[in-house]
Amino acid sequence: MTTGNTGGGDTEFNLDWSRGVHEVFGRSNIRHAAYVPDAGLAPLINLCRADDHITASILTTEQEGVGLLTGAWLGGERGVLMMQSSGVGNCINTLSMTASCKTPLLLLVTMRGEWAEFNPWQVPIGQAAQTCLEAIGVIVYRVDEETEVPEVVEAAIDFAFNSRVAVAVLLSQRMIGRKHWGRASDVG
Repeated sequence: MTTGNTGGGDTEFNLDWSRGVHEVFGRSNIRHAAYVPDAGLAPLINLCRADDHITASILTTEQEGVGLLTGAWLGGERGVLMMQSSGVGNCINTLSMTASCKTPLLLLVTMRGEWAEFNPWQVPIGQAAQTCLEAIGVIVYRVDEETEVPEVVEAAIDFAFNSRVAVAVLLSQRMIGRKHWGRASDVG
């Protein structure tokens, strides 16, 4: 369990799975990690940034990653797009490209808008993310137990790159950890 402060809020994240996923990336020849910064994915992002075999690309918006990783695939390399569930809404239109072109895409999504959410702006897309992804043809795996994350990510990689489809792994907010920010009990 890691506790930290990420811009005004105390965060409790359970991140023991990050190292296992990074090892899966190495075994599975993942060479690109595209991401929008996210506290729940920060340890994994940092592992990818420190890895000489992975090109880590920070994005200004999540849909840029769909094009970036489609280009990487066309150039013979595999990648992963890492984001928070709020980014799913930004990607829906561009995800049609992967379905139309039959190109693989691996998405790793930390969920918001569910377990103990403090920010009402996160709730609508957090509740709709899985439905939206499935509606555009993305195969969705959901993980609620941290011990299952590396195995599920490895299965998603195999499915995506062997079948040339988009596969998303949704990491539940309960598993990632509770974020505290501006509780009513903290207000004087």
